[in-house]
Amino acid sequence: MRIHILKSTCIIAIFFIANLATAQDDKDKDKDKEKENIGTEVVNVVKPYTPSVSDAFKIKQTPSLNDKETAKKKEIKYSIFSFPVASTFTPAKGRAAGLKKAKKVKLYNSYVSLGLGNYNTAALDFYTSRAISRDETFDIALRHHSSQGGIDGVELDDKFFDTKLDLAYINRSRDLSWKAKAGYQHQIYNWYGLPNIAITATQIAGIDEQQTYHNFYLGADVDMENSFFNGGKLMYRRMFDASSSGENRLIVQPEFEVEIAGELINALVDIDYVGGTFENNFAGTGSLDYSILKAGISPSLVILRDDLTVNLGAGIYVGLDTENSNSDFYIYPRVTAQYRLSGDNVIAYAGLEGDLKQNSYYDFVQTNFFMSPTQAIAPTDQQYNGYLGIKGKLTSSVSYNARASYVSENNKALFKVNTFNPSPNNGFSYGNSFSAVYDDVTTLSIFGEVNVDITSNFKFGAKAEYFNYSTDRQQEAWNLPELEASIFADYQITENWFAGANIFFIGERKDEVTFAPGTAIAPMQLMTLDSFIDVNAHLGYRFNDRLSAFVKANNIANQDYQRWVNFPVQQFQIMAGATYKFDF
Repeated sequence: MRIHILKSTCIIAIFFIANLATAQDDKDKDKDKEKENIGTEVVNVVKPYTPSVSDAFKIKQTPSLNDKETAKKKEIKYSIFSFPVASTFTPAKGRAAGLKKAKKVKLYNSYVSLGLGNYNTAALDFYTSRAISRDETFDIALRHHSSQGGIDGVELDDKFFDTKLDLAYINRSRDLSWKAKAGYQHQIYNWYGLPNIAITATQIAGIDEQQTYHNFYLGADVDMENSFFNGGKLMYRRMFDASSSGENRLIVQPEFEVEIAGELINALVDIDYVGGTFENNFAGTGSLDYSILKAGISPSLVILRDDLTVNLGAGIYVGLDTENSNSDFYIYPRVTAQYRLSGDNVIAYAGLEGDLKQNSYYDFVQTNFFMSPTQAIAPTDQQYNGYLGIKGKLTSSVSYNARASYVSENNKALFKVNTFNPSPNNGFSYGNSFSAVYDDVTTLSIFGEVNVDITSNFKFGAKAEYFNYSTDRQQEAWNLPELEASIFADYQITENWFAGANIFFIGERKDEVTFAPGTAIAPMQLMTLDSFIDVNAHLGYRFNDRLSAFVKANNIANQDYQRWVNFPVQQFQIMAGATYKFDF
């Protein structure tokens, strides 16, 4: 390679010296011509000079280097300075960590629970769910609770009996699930709450205080996926009692949902009919009939934006009272909103909602078992229920909820004791039954709730709500407390032992006892029912997966309080029983 470079250099040097000599020879010739020039000449230019630039040529081939010394990579060797170190460490052999397997819980499709207690109390609870096929099941539930009574100081029979049977057929598929259900309920209660006035033994002997209720119902629930028809429910109930009273109720509520421009629009159709008859009014001068239809639709738009959820809707209803030939048109707000201020820790929510609430004889009885069969049935116009609250988690084991609300209701049903008037000579006219009276009521309430999971085996919760009522025509909001509170706790003591407790507090309530002319000195008495605390607890032991035993105690403080005026409750109650699970 070096020889080639040396040759090329010599050739270039010779070429440069030759050119230099030629140039010098041309210069000497030009000087000789100038000496010989003795005159001038005329030159005629026939064609003008047009200069042009000739094409430049570049080397189109890149020379290749063939230098083996340059292309050869040098081998790099690594080495460390090491020297032996004495060590007595002996590593242990590796071993896979073992996981403690949770005990497999055996599931049974049936159970039966039976308990017996003082006041000759009996309780039965039976349930079974049988799989007909992969998608079909048939459920049976039977519940019974009864007592032979025995409250101190009560002149009339105070026993009660409540038995309910529920049947359900359930069919589940990928896009359609539906349930057909039917049931029967038999209840017996007594109007034992006589006022504290002089009543003769002859009058007491002539009182037929027992009332019996029968309820039959048929219904269906439908749930659909991937369809504009979300589902709905259908229910028919027939109720009648021992006083020749009867009531029919039909509820049809289909629900639809469509998506427009990425937003969900929901519509609930609500048809609710209640009608019935009472053989006599309270004065015993004629029957009472009622037939009320509530029909409407509730469209709503659901807006989802990151941490914000808004439901914009309204309720549009028509109320028709065919017995009194009255009809009304109602429009209610249905607006709710929820915003996550800090994930699940702080969630603010608010709403403004209203509704046309359908009242019924059955609903009244389930709230107060001592209603007389002489009710005036009418719906309640809840104009609005405005509320503002905050909920969330203080820690991973502590959740809370606080809310303030203001409710305006027209024609709200209040329970008031009936007049003491023994002249009709029936079992409920001795000031020992109740009727619904209606008034326009506004309610301000403040609610608070805390739930704590102290451990996985110990849970605790408490809630309280304060009410302030304002009535229009009635002197008081009869039998409504200003304060309600409750505390509960559940504790899994060991694998076999478990326990729980709950405490209820109900504040003072007011009622008005009236007497027919000639039956008492004072025709009217305003009664104040004392507040009370009801303490209840239970303790149980599981012998195995199938069998467990329990003890329940109610009204542990042994208070002789009255939930309704003139109706004292059973004092300390205790019940013991067992629960057995099995496959059937």
